Amino acid sequence: MRYRDLAPGLTVSAIGLGCMPMAGIGSGMYGQASEDESIATLHRAFDLGVTFLDTAEVYGPYKNEELVGRAIKGRREKLVIATKFGFRIEDGKMSGVDSRPENVRRACDESLQRLGIETIDLYYQHRVDPNVPIEETVGAMAELVQAGKVRQLGLSEAGANTIRRAHAVHPIAAVQSEYSLWERGVEEDILPVLRELGIGFVPYSPLGRGFLTGSIKSRADLGEGDYRLNDPRYSEENFDTNFEVVRVAEAIGARHGASAAQVALAWLLAQGDDIVPIPGAKRRVTMEDSAAAADLDLTAEDLAELEAAAPCGQTAGERYGNPAVLAMTRL
Repeated sequence: MRYRDLAPGLTVSAIGLGCMPMAGIGSGMYGQASEDESIATLHRAFDLGVTFLDTAEVYGPYKNEELVGRAIKGRREKLVIATKFGFRIEDGKMSGVDSRPENVRRACDESLQRLGIETIDLYYQHRVDPNVPIEETVGAMAELVQAGKVRQLGLSEAGANTIRRAHAVHPIAAVQSEYSLWERGVEEDILPVLRELGIGFVPYSPLGRGFLTGSIKSRADLGEGDYRLNDPRYSEENFDTNFEVVRVAEAIGARHGASAAQVALAWLLAQGDDIVPIPGAKRRVTMEDSAAAADLDLTAEDLAELEAAAPCGQTAGERYGNPAVLAMTRL
C-alpha cells in the first residue's frame, strides 16, 4: 500500500474504504450484506495497509458506525476514521438535512459512542444545510476540535463558495464529492478551489456505484430492490452507451494484468497527489481488488485512452434519479 498526505497531519492509505455498502446489514442499498463478511473485509483491509475508513451517522442509520466500531476495537491506533453528520433522522429514517450547532454536537457525541473511540479523525458535514449559515455549522465543528473530540474538519458535496466561507472560519482538511471516470464535474470549479486553498479531495463512488468494475454486464445482474435499478446511468437507454468506457478500462487492464476497477481507481490517483478515493466494499474479494490499485501506474498512453473514452460531461444520464437528492449537491 502507498500513502498520501490528504492534509497536514492527515496521512492516509492511497486507497481508502467506503463502508456504506455494509450499512443496514441484510438490506443494504447495494444488495444483501453479511455482518461477518463485512467485519472480515475490514480486518483484511487493515492487514493490507488500508488505514482510511469512511462511514456516517445516516448509514443504517447508525448500524454502519456500530459495525465499524466493532471491527476496529483493539486496532484503532494506526487508523484514520472519518464519519459524517448533517441529516435529521426520525423513526429510523432520514427526513431532511440538519446542521444546526446543537445537532452537530449531538451527532458527534453519539458517533463517538457508536464507534467506540475518543476522537474522530475527520468529521464531515454530510450535506450543506441551506437553512443554516455554513459559518454557524463550521463554528460548532471547530468547537469539537477545541474539545478534542475531532481532529480535522471536512465537507461533503459543498459548492465552491461554501468551501471558501467554511475555510475562512476554520481550516477544512478535505472535501468529499462524487468523482470518477463517469462523473467529472468537480474538475470544473471544485478541484481548482481546493488546490488554491490546500484542501485534500476524497472521491466517493469512484467506481460509478460498481458500474466501472465491469462485473455488471446488464441490469439483469442487479438483484431485486437494488438501489441502482433507479439510477439513470444504469437505465436501459443509457447502459450500453456508458459501458463503452468499461471496455476501454478492461483493455488497458489486460495490458497491465489488472482489473477494470483497478484502472478506474488508478486513473483517479493519477489526477493528483491530493486525491484519495474511497471505493465501497462489503466483501473481501472486492476490497482486495480495489486496494491493489494503489500499486498500478498508468502510462501517458493509458491516460489518453481513458480521456478520449470518458470526456468530462459525456456520461449518459443524470447522477441521481431522485431530483431531491440531486438538489442536495454543490450547495
